[in-house]
Amino acid sequence: MRALISAIATTMALMSPTFAVAQFAPVIVINDAVVSEFEIDQREAMLRVFRTPGDLQQVARDQLIEDRLKLEALNAAGLRITPEGLRGAMGEFSARENMDVDQFIAVLGQAGVAEETFRDFVRVNVSWLEYIRSRFGDRAQVSEAEIDQALGQSSGSAGIEVLLNEIIIAAPPPRAASALATAQRIAQLTSTSAFEAEARRVSALPSRTRGGRLDWLPITNYPAGLRGLLLDLAPGQVTAPIPITDGVALFQMRGLREVNQVAPEPAAIEYAAFYIAGGLTDRALREAQSIDNRVDTCDDLYGVAQGLPEDRLQRDVLPPADIPTDVAMILATLDTGETNYSLTQANGETLVFLMMCGRTPVLGEGVDRETVRNQLRSQRLATYADALLADLRAAATISFP
Repeated sequence: MRALISAIATTMALMSPTFAVAQFAPVIVINDAVVSEFEIDQREAMLRVFRTPGDLQQVARDQLIEDRLKLEALNAAGLRITPEGLRGAMGEFSARENMDVDQFIAVLGQAGVAEETFRDFVRVNVSWLEYIRSRFGDRAQVSEAEIDQALGQSSGSAGIEVLLNEIIIAAPPPRAASALATAQRIAQLTSTSAFEAEARRVSALPSRTRGGRLDWLPITNYPAGLRGLLLDLAPGQVTAPIPITDGVALFQMRGLREVNQVAPEPAAIEYAAFYIAGGLTDRALREAQSIDNRVDTCDDLYGVAQGLPEDRLQRDVLPPADIPTDVAMILATLDTGETNYSLTQANGETLVFLMMCGRTPVLGEGVDRETVRNQLRSQRLATYADALLADLRAAATISFP
């Protein structure tokens, strides 16, 4: 990344010294490390490709500060990832989007993201994960009793449920700017009735008929990256616009409560997606409604897809973290056998008919205790990692020249 910044800075300096100073001068200093405006712009563009929710500029700044703190700890520990390990990690990341490394780098390039930006992002975070495992692995062991509890074989643990209103505004490229402007206006609302009126007017979700109102749902139904945004909301507050594929999402908090939660956080979610040409046109929506009337389970979709190209029906069993954010947000509201057809792909040209097949604390047949053990261990390591990062940040000198 330093080489990339240096090369671009040299070129731009010859063209426009003022631009070079503005783009590559330090804007954040963390101990002895710096972050430039260029790096923030690069990270923000990459987060947009990742469909990360929230204020992307602030998320980019926070992540880059954390990356510098992680690098300082990694350098002190003498940890380095091998070139082969880095390439493999980049491949695993790209595979989440059903691409190989070169394809994903090309997609990033089209969005203005340099390959080095992606490489450095993966290098820091994979190395950090290995560091956390080596430092806290002994403290993150999971007992058989804890596995029993996670599987619902013992008494349930306390959990949090949220009562939300929701809006998704369809935003294929020709309408993206106006949809974002509408979402930014709605995000300023604090009135439940005003938000519900907007939901009836602009939302693409079936819940629009009831003002976007959802029932109580476990916070663990939602993607991990969205939970913090939701829990930070006071009643009446609305999230910042959340970019999703061909759309933008908003949530308003109506209530939050603690409950006795017997069912554990799912280790895997099984869902099916059937793709219908035409996007949100009346014809495509009628076809989706017709399919909805004919199917009760995910298995029924195989009959619908019979004789059609294989790529029309996709059925996956994935860890929640591997499910695209826009799909995960919809699945959060569905019970087994329920459907939704409000999302689109391919610049709004394809309607996505989603069906929830089921949530399970195990992968495969039977009770896979090892999968649950690994999940609980990962959660415990994440807690140690968050605590360490908070300590590093509290001890750091961070300034904004």
